[in-house]
Amino acid sequence: MKLGVCSDHAGYQLKEQVKEWLAAMQIECVDYGTHSEERCDYPDYAHQLAFAIQMGTVDRGIAICGTGNGMAMTLNKYNVIRAGLAWNEDIAKLIRAHNDANVLVMPARFIETAEAERCLHAFLDTPFEGGRHKERIDKMVLPTC
Repeated sequence: MKLGVCSDHAGYQLKEQVKEWLAAMQIECVDYGTHSEERCDYPDYAHQLAFAIQMGTVDRGIAICGTGNGMAMTLNKYNVIRAGLAWNEDIAKLIRAHNDANVLVMPARFIETAEAERCLHAFLDTPFEGGRHKERIDKMVLPTC
């Protein structure tokens, strides 16, 4: 599995920690920015991650900003993306099991480091259940106008 990671300035420190955790698990990751704590705009990095998933460059992603909402809203503009905002392990499990999320979004300003690590493991380890959940996911994608 190859993951893409991105953040804005608010999520930079947590993104760097996520990269360390992934390296320890021997999971390859591509960093789509930002590369400092200098103020920046989250859509610039969310679009890069979404495009990489769309093109098959990476399999899934981790996105982090202050509340997680800006990243999630931007990422979910893409039909191929199912970005789920999670701030605890149970939610991280459910976005995978029920929603087949391919991007975990975390709120850097509202999550402790240990909980973020649990969310990451839950996201990576939880399989999609399929069944009735697959039927619901199929209804998410709108036809292109």
